[in-house]
Amino acid sequence: MDGDGLIMGGVPGVQLTWMDAKVGDWVVTPRHGKPVEIQALWIRALEVGETLARRFGETDFANRCQNDRSNATASFHNRFWYEDGGCLYDVIDGPEGNDASFRPNQLYALSLVDDLVPLDRAQRMLRLVEEQLLTPVGLRTLSPQDTRYRGRYEGGVGERDGAYHQGTVWPFLLGPFVSAWIKVYGTSEAVRTQARAFLEGIEAHVNEVCLGQVSEIFDGDLPHTARGCCAQAWSVAEPLRVLIEDIGIQADVQNIIRKRGSVRQRKQMASQATQPNNRKKTARGRRRT
Repeated sequence: MDGDGLIMGGVPGVQLTWMDAKVGDWVVTPRHGKPVEIQALWIRALEVGETLARRFGETDFANRCQNDRSNATASFHNRFWYEDGGCLYDVIDGPEGNDASFRPNQLYALSLVDDLVPLDRAQRMLRLVEEQLLTPVGLRTLSPQDTRYRGRYEGGVGERDGAYHQGTVWPFLLGPFVSAWIKVYGTSEAVRTQARAFLEGIEAHVNEVCLGQVSEIFDGDLPHTARGCCAQAWSVAEPLRVLIEDIGIQADVQNIIRKRGSVRQRKQMASQATQPNNRKKTARGRRRT
């Protein structure tokens, strides 16, 4: 933790955060300094720490969390807003100063914490994210207006890793985007309907590449070809999370249980059907010997 209450990190040659692509000695997105989503996670963790500490009677620790959260929140308010861009800095206090790259990491400041970004600024942010980063299958990792943008994940290792977080679409980012959308615009039926529409591309995709799964990444450019592994855990988990937690769709648990029972029954029947044949093969084998 730095003196302003924010989390700082980074040394030359080492990649930080989830944007961790590295080719030889080339760190594609170093993000050294104070990355925006790390601050949101830190402030959220302090809030949870204080809540749990007070619940279990740890007053001293709760007070420390409260003080640290107040300092970090004040510093975030003072340092992270980039007025010219109408968004948050991606990283501050880096080796070359503040980084105004327009990326989706800033969404965590909206989705995780309620008081980091005033409403008018949050709405400006989301409008820009919708215009520049949102696609039917996820969010681009860098705005197409940036000269470093790479719209296709293809070529050799160096070319692919150079595009991995420089425009490539990641489906899991729909999670913080939808959470932020509902926090900013409310929980009316119209807002929830719009939020649900953001997931329609993923819903169609689960029948395209790997049945019932969501791919790791997609091209930033149309037609947003699926790339990487065909079944990625957080690509599935984050859309499911917002469907349940934010949009309010409940799973049909009883139907799922019935289907699982039916699958187990079919497997048992198939196994029993093959047992006589297996016994016959074994008997034939014994006669030969």
